[in-house]
Amino acid sequence: MNNSQTAFKLRAQFSKYMGIFSPHFSKPMTGFLADMVYGLQASKDIKLSCIGRELDEEIPLKKIEERLSRNLLCEHLYETVSECIAMEGAKHIGKDTLIVVDPTDIRKLYAKKMPYLARVRDGSSGEIGNGYNCCVAVACESGGRRIVPLHLRLWSCDAPDFKSENDEIEQIVNTIQSGAKRRGIYVIDRAGDRRILYNMLIDKQLRFIVRMVGDRNLLWRKRPVLAEKLARKCRMSYTETIRRETPEGEKTYQIQYGAMNVFLPDHPDKPLRMIVVKGFGEKPMMLLTDLVDGNSRKCLWQIVEGYLSRWRVEDAIRYIKQSYRLEDIRLLDYTRLRNMMAVVLATVFFASVWIGKSLRNSILVSNITRVSKRLFGVVEFHYYAIADGIATLLRRFGKWHGGRSCANRNDTSFQMNLPLFDSG
Repeated sequence: MNNSQTAFKLRAQFSKYMGIFSPHFSKPMTGFLADMVYGLQASKDIKLSCIGRELDEEIPLKKIEERLSRNLLCEHLYETVSECIAMEGAKHIGKDTLIVVDPTDIRKLYAKKMPYLARVRDGSSGEIGNGYNCCVAVACESGGRRIVPLHLRLWSCDAPDFKSENDEIEQIVNTIQSGAKRRGIYVIDRAGDRRILYNMLIDKQLRFIVRMVGDRNLLWRKRPVLAEKLARKCRMSYTETIRRETPEGEKTYQIQYGAMNVFLPDHPDKPLRMIVVKGFGEKPMMLLTDLVDGNSRKCLWQIVEGYLSRWRVEDAIRYIKQSYRLEDIRLLDYTRLRNMMAVVLATVFFASVWIGKSLRNSILVSNITRVSKRLFGVVEFHYYAIADGIATLLRRFGKWHGGRSCANRNDTSFQMNLPLFDSG
């Protein structure tokens, strides 16, 4: 299959993908969302000028920008798109699928006029600067490579409607729950070690693995004991050798782990387990979970590996920020900022999940990654190559006019090959 044919099949898949949103929006708004997702995918740049340029309409770019900016004020755009993605993503969530919820940030070092700029901590450098808080939620299987983006949320602590970070995380869980119900295991880093979040997860009867900070009181043998003190008493029953890929190369760790049965003071009748893992640093890693099926190596390793799979979301965050230049966002309205997160989520879902969800489409993915022409081949986290390949195909082959045209639609060679990637 040549590149023009691949581009045609890609556009056919894109048109089918937009069908999941069309029942929830008017025809003009569905067209606007298609324009935004297409333009962002083709340009790999979140700025409206770059998105508008890829639409290649026969009107001045300024008018295109104004139309896109005006429609970004659409009420309920963020909520509706997020719910659609949650429902579609839920199809990939099984009983033991990990649902990783991880806060991050968007730094705006030089912005002056963007609305409600707040002080945020850069997770990679530790520096404090202006920006916005974000949270990414993805689904993945324990130890697996494939991710399913479920949610992308932006907020400012200085916005009038802001209540708390706990409230923002709870809204994310509620949106995911709308599709997944009680399936999956919620995995949260130390940001989840909060009384109100534990109460929320337990009250909703959701399974969870949360990394603890260490200064939390737990009930052990009916007595309150500080978690970090309790960790010193834990017997390290098992050892494992694990390898982690980092920007600096592969790192190898010899870890030991064990478990203790505990309770939370607010839920003295809810059996929980604290998993203690040693080998990642000076202090042990402490995980609190309601997965209490047994003390065998297999049962405990399911919890440890489940949490370590959270590293996948770090790759997902880098992929979103780098592939679509998320931190280059320049909108001057808070509603537009939040709605743009929905557009990014829809774009990422198409690239990372939709086109590779069936065996037939895996051939299309192979052709797309080939087009990306990455210098060192396709790395294990191959979504960067997919994003590059999609952008190349959409830019070079054919034009986009609100979904009404594809590359050389009347070419009989395309029509002959269409059933290979039909909409069924």
